[in-house]
Amino acid sequence: MIDSRVAIVILNWNGRDFLERFLPSVITHSANAEIIIADNHSSDDSVAYLKNNYPQIKLILLEENYGFTGGYNKALKEVKADIYVLLNSDVEVTPGWLDPVINLMNGDDKIAACQPKIRSYQDQELLEHAGASGGFIDYLGYPFCRGRIYNYLEEDRGQYDDAREIFWATGACMFIRSDIFHLLGGFDDDFFAHMEEIDLCWRIHRAGYKIMVEPKSVVNHVGGGTLPKHNPRKTYYNFRNNLMMIHKNQIAPHVWWILIVRLFLDGLAGIKFLLEGHAADCMAVLKAHFYFYKHFSRREKLRKQFIPDKNQKLPCVYQKNIVLAYYVLGKKKFSDLQQDKFSEKQ
Repeated sequence: MIDSRVAIVILNWNGRDFLERFLPSVITHSANAEIIIADNHSSDDSVAYLKNNYPQIKLILLEENYGFTGGYNKALKEVKADIYVLLNSDVEVTPGWLDPVINLMNGDDKIAACQPKIRSYQDQELLEHAGASGGFIDYLGYPFCRGRIYNYLEEDRGQYDDAREIFWATGACMFIRSDIFHLLGGFDDDFFAHMEEIDLCWRIHRAGYKIMVEPKSVVNHVGGGTLPKHNPRKTYYNFRNNLMMIHKNQIAPHVWWILIVRLFLDGLAGIKFLLEGHAADCMAVLKAHFYFYKHFSRREKLRKQFIPDKNQKLPCVYQKNIVLAYYVLGKKKFSDLQQDKFSEKQ
């Protein structure tokens, strides 16, 4: 058992190059935290590299590749800390990145999770896809970010530098209270990878806690470190996991009509992939739906464990359709949505 007040846990799978490039920044700028590498049964020389070059780093060796969800669920059982920092191996941290978030969480016991501002490593004038300056969701379950809607990345001009409540914190760099993580059962193992952090954050809100972004803390993220952009497997996980997330967390009767609407909209997305010459992505959408229907009965039993209070309000939910806003109305920036309605916790 590894005991520390703040534990930075990096889940690694065949990321030797990322560790060589980014681990030095984590060590240099994280003096007051324990650094732990959980290896998801890598087939490259990651473990040998760490043992030879960083013998002081604690290692947790997993027996197979359990994905993001299972890997963290298993590794964190061996880590005792007040706050976990779940950090991707392809993230470069910056000086003073820990203190602003830890101070914010220390000041409010209701903050269960938080994220820093995420910039693009390749172009640090841009906010990055996986988190930007905080995650949001629309009423149909489509996620987006403050600073990133679909593939449109905004320049970081300080326009989103206020600490504020958000719907979800990125899994690329998530600060989370350990007791809340374990109380809520951690990540959903069925997800394997992608959107698992949004599912967990949804449950955090239902449990009565808050999720924040603290842009005084900044990290730079490569992105696509596990699955690159336009990868059919990534498309499959995104569509499949989004359906599972909505089914598990949305209240009845809304969940049923939302799933029907999503069936139609996902079909349009599949057609769009096909017309753009991405037939494999189109097939991935179909496979995602087939998986959801095949496992519907089992997931329905799981859903009954998470039935929320119908009277509870969720914060930071965009009350319009982000697909329509982006593709039809041309609202590319988060600031374009500001005049529209977002829900507030009541």
